[in-house]
Amino acid sequence: RPEGYIELIEIKEILSKAINDLPAKEKMVVSLYYFNGLTLREISVIMQVSESRISQLHTKAIFRLRGKLLKHRCILDWI
Repeated sequence: RPEGYIELIEIKEILSKAINDLPAKEKMVVSLYYFNGLTLREISVIMQVSESRISQLHTKAIFRLRGKLLKHRCILDWI
């Protein structure tokens, strides 16, 4: 379906902008976790904070990203 493809492109653009707009530490956690495939433990070593703090930053980032998508009426079950 062409409209499904266009919607997917729009969602990717919204998500990309939302990731770029995250606070620096949250953006780093999201990048290292989703784009580099690191674990929260590995990220905690790199960022020199506790694993629980990385978990908090990850959760905050996901809520922010979900909020941006919901704001644009892009409700996705996988987030």
